[in-house]
Amino acid sequence: MLTSSFRDRDSAERAYQSLSSRGYGKDDVNVLMSDETRKTHFGDNTAHTDLGDKAMEGAGVGSAIGGTAGAIIGAIAAIGTSVALPGLGLVIAGPIAAALAGAGAGGLTGGLVGALVGSGIPEEHAAEYESDIKNGGIVMGVKPRNAEDAQYFEDEFRRSNGDRVRRY
Repeated sequence: MLTSSFRDRDSAERAYQSLSSRGYGKDDVNVLMSDETRKTHFGDNTAHTDLGDKAMEGAGVGSAIGGTAGAIIGAIAAIGTSVALPGLGLVIAGPIAAALAGAGAGGLTGGLVGALVGSGIPEEHAAEYESDIKNGGIVMGVKPRNAEDAQYFEDEFRRSNGDRVRRY
C-alpha cells in the first residue's frame, strides 16, 4: 500500500492522474476526505474531473441512504466502492469503503482509523491521516501492482506536493 495526504485539489488531481496514466481505475484507488472538503473542492461550482466524479459518487450515495448507522452499513455493503458517511462528515471512495462495512455500526465513530489500520497502515500513521482529513486534506492510497509502479507513484506523489508519502 502506498499512501499520501494532499492539502489541495490540484495536488490530489495530479497524483490521481499519475495513477490513471498507469491503468489504475477508480476501484483501485482509495480517496478519503471530509464532506466539507468535498463540497469546497468538488462541489457544484467546480471543474469536472475523474477525481471529482469519484468524490461525488460517495456524496450521491450518502444523500440517498440518510444518516442512520444501519442504513449506512447496508449501503456500504451493497455498493462497496464509495460512500458518504453523513453522521461523520466523511466521503470515502475505493476498496477501503468495504473495510468500513466490516467495522459494524458500533465501530463507525472510530471506524476511520480502524479501517486504515485494517488496510495495513500503522495506527500512529492512521491517526495522522485522520487529522489531515479533519483539517481539510485529501488522503489517497493505492496498492501498486509491482515494485516499478510503487516507485513511480511514490515519486509522483512527492512531485504533486504529497505529505506523509509512505509505503507499507
